[in-house]
Amino acid sequence: MTTRNPTQLASDDDWWRSAAIYQVYVRSFADANGDGIGDLAGLRERLPYLRDLGVDALWLTPFYPSPMIDGGYDVADYRDVDPLFGTLTDFDNVIVDAHALGLRIIVDLVPNHTSSEHPWFQAARTAAPGSPERARYVFAEGRGVAGELPPNDWESVFGGPAWTQLADGQWYLHLFDPAQPDLNWRNPEVRAEFADVLRFWLDRGVDGFRIDVAHGLIKAEGLPDVGFGQLTGQRQVELLGKRRLPYFDQDEVHDIYRTWRPILDSYPGSRMAVAEAWAETPQRLARYIGPDELHQAFSFDFLDAHWSADSFRKVIDTALAESVIVGAPTTWVLSNHDKQRHVTRYGDGPEGLRRARAAALLMLALPGCAYLYQGEELGLPEVLDLPDDLRQDPQYLRTGQSRDGCRVPIPWNGELAPYGFGPAGSALSWLPAPATWRELSVRAQTGVSDSTLELYRTALRIRRTHPALSVSSARITWQETDPGILAFTRSAAGTALTCVVNISDEPAAVAEYGEPLVASTALTERDAGYLVPVDAAAWFERR
Repeated sequence: MTTRNPTQLASDDDWWRSAAIYQVYVRSFADANGDGIGDLAGLRERLPYLRDLGVDALWLTPFYPSPMIDGGYDVADYRDVDPLFGTLTDFDNVIVDAHALGLRIIVDLVPNHTSSEHPWFQAARTAAPGSPERARYVFAEGRGVAGELPPNDWESVFGGPAWTQLADGQWYLHLFDPAQPDLNWRNPEVRAEFADVLRFWLDRGVDGFRIDVAHGLIKAEGLPDVGFGQLTGQRQVELLGKRRLPYFDQDEVHDIYRTWRPILDSYPGSRMAVAEAWAETPQRLARYIGPDELHQAFSFDFLDAHWSADSFRKVIDTALAESVIVGAPTTWVLSNHDKQRHVTRYGDGPEGLRRARAAALLMLALPGCAYLYQGEELGLPEVLDLPDDLRQDPQYLRTGQSRDGCRVPIPWNGELAPYGFGPAGSALSWLPAPATWRELSVRAQTGVSDSTLELYRTALRIRRTHPALSVSSARITWQETDPGILAFTRSAAGTALTCVVNISDEPAAVAEYGEPLVASTALTERDAGYLVPVDAAAWFERR
């Protein structure tokens, strides 16, 4: 039992309702010891940068002991720090310094599966079928004359079968890589273990958890076939978020989170949890949220929206309506460690950057919680030309699809790679940054008024201090506009802030919303108002 009593931030029960949360992909954020891999000490050194950026909290990707088959999402020990990233003392120092700077810390929790090197699975490998050791995981007998076929037709998200056979003939389930065996959450021992893991990190002062694959913990009784997959020429992962699968979003999963909420609520400082969950309808996704379950669930519809006013409007209206029903904030996301960076999704090059900057102002003006992915404040694009021999994403070997391009270490300063990622004389970063990134480094953009970094700093400052944006109410008022234009207003304390986004084919004339506070692209004055360029956004204030 951890006995530390770390300093907590002043209690604000609603902090998570309107926070700007910055995702730190630890391996690629900052390298303190010069080995080419980001670490906790590097993060600690850069905390003032994140405070000055204007975010409220940090979400840290896994830093636990791991063979790193899947970038740390294959955990071998849930109560320690991998030497690659430092020590528990380094983690404690991050907590202390972050809290001193007014930053909260959210850590990734990976409860669906462990690493195959976890002591539990090592014991399960050598134990007999039907043993208590195997009961911690999902083991099953195979089909066929001698059990030579997998127990069912389930597929791995990373491609290929979701089952691997051991020498004694039994099969174990892995919805991701074979090195990530799925836990059996119908086993009380598994539930007790993770309740203790939650307390371990809460005792160390973490402010919340991001729950990986939160929809996957319970599998349907009897392990029924999906009836869709390789025989149809399509992959089951294509059904994610469109149809309920027997291994995702089962009703019993909510029993687990109803036991976690009292643990979170028993600690001071308004500790929270956010689910990475996929469900077939917004209504089923909303079931993960509530006063007796989790505080938030990621909504990826905003990330998946097309670059069109109609697409964004539909997503925003649906999300805000669900937010009112469940009494919890909407979460807005443009990029993360699993998705292609939105600069590239929106067209890459100058066009993609213009649209990404506009999308940032759209997101940050909306009520709810905004999640930023490291480097988006620099306007980083996806790195599409990484050498194949350097790619480390396990799904690349199975499907040819790789997430490595959004995980390249971010540039801090200098003319040559790795652009200040580590101290002078450091090893090259674990993934190489392109030569074009020297113009996108933190140092190159700092103080440059029209840079993407200064745009984010300005928008985040206004978001935190402006009365109309700092309230957590989900209410917005849509304005009548020409086709291709989005405009909505938020009001409070006698002020009104209107966000205008031009996704049409020609500049949009704006005269009725007041004076501009910030714009993603320079505005042109016209008559009594302004012209908002194509693929641009601006915030206007009227008092």
